[in-house]
Amino acid sequence: MKVLALYGSSRAGNSDYLTDTALEGIECTRIYLRDKKILPIDDGRHTEKGFLPVDDDYDYVITEMLKHDVVLFATPIYWYGMSGIMKNFVDRWSQSLRDSRYNFKEDIQGKQGYVLLTGGDQPRLKGLPLIQQFQYIFDFVGMSFNGYIIGEGNKPNDVKNDKTALFEAQQLNLHLKTLVN
Repeated sequence: MKVLALYGSSRAGNSDYLTDTALEGIECTRIYLRDKKILPIDDGRHTEKGFLPVDDDYDYVITEMLKHDVVLFATPIYWYGMSGIMKNFVDRWSQSLRDSRYNFKEDIQGKQGYVLLTGGDQPRLKGLPLIQQFQYIFDFVGMSFNGYIIGEGNKPNDVKNDKTALFEAQQLNLHLKTLVN
C-alpha cells in the first residue's frame, strides 16, 4: 500500500510534527500544500463553460493523491476549521468530479483516509466538528474514514507535550507499518 501525507499547515509546526511521528520509518510521499500554488475554486458547476483550466499545482497534487491507497490529511485547527490551503485543495475536488481526465469518485473509492489535527483552545472538543466535516467529505466521495488524532498545541513544538496525541500517533505508525509491509 502506498501512503501519502498532505500537510496543510502554513508553517512547519505542530500538525507536521504529529504527522511525522505517525509516519516515522514508513516509506511515503509527503506533500506540503504550503509549498504548492493551489488557487481557490472558481465554481463553474452551473455555468455553460463549466470549470476552466487553472494554472497551478492542483492537478499535480490530486494526481498524486489518486496514486496512493492511504492518505493522511494533516491540518492545524484554524478558527475551528481546516487551514485555508487545505480547504482550497478540498474545494477543488468539485472540479475533479467534473474533469473528464478523472473518474474521481471511482478512483477515490476505497482509499483510506486519516485526519491529524492540532490546535489550542480545547482542540479535542472544539476540533470534533472538523473531524465530522472530514467524515462527510470522505463519505461523499466514497473514501474510507479510518481514524483521527487531535493534538493540543498552539505555539511551535507544544504538541510534543501532548502525551496522548503522541501515543496515538505511535499507534497509528504501528498500524500503517502493517499495511505497508
